[in-house]
Amino acid sequence: MQKINVKDVPEQEKKSPKGKFGRFTKNISIALGREPESLDLSKRHPFDLALVRIPKGKSLCPYHAHAAESELYLVISGRADVRDKRDVTEVGPGDAFMFQPGEPHQLTNNGNEDFVYYVIADNPRSGGATGDSCYYPDSGKWAVTREGSEELIVKGTETDYFDGEE
Repeated sequence: MQKINVKDVPEQEKKSPKGKFGRFTKNISIALGREPESLDLSKRHPFDLALVRIPKGKSLCPYHAHAAESELYLVISGRADVRDKRDVTEVGPGDAFMFQPGEPHQLTNNGNEDFVYYVIADNPRSGGATGDSCYYPDSGKWAVTREGSEELIVKGTETDYFDGEE
């Protein structure tokens, strides 16, 4: 058995250029030995666990839907608004909720303190044939992976399936 203490896992910050989006993440699965670049499922783990902290007034990321990833959330502290395709719902300590592939969602901390939660994902976005892609309904963009975990953001127009093929 491999053991870690979550307090010892380094926190990684990610934020947008203008500051609307921001988060601090402790990637617990990687600290436990998950190898994100590996195609060997025993080295990738069957799920990913992270502890996430969203500062007051920030959103985790833009409204999005995963193509091949389910996410289960367990709120530890703070309050946030969770947007889905039907509504916006406030969540707080002890609440649990889940999104399946294709279900758009967004988390926004509109509370007075940091919003902290655990998230478990069953198909971590790690590229290759096993990776996930995201669709951003508000902006019509896609995030797709190519070599390794390198992400490519694309925005295009609808076209015919055979366009450019014959």
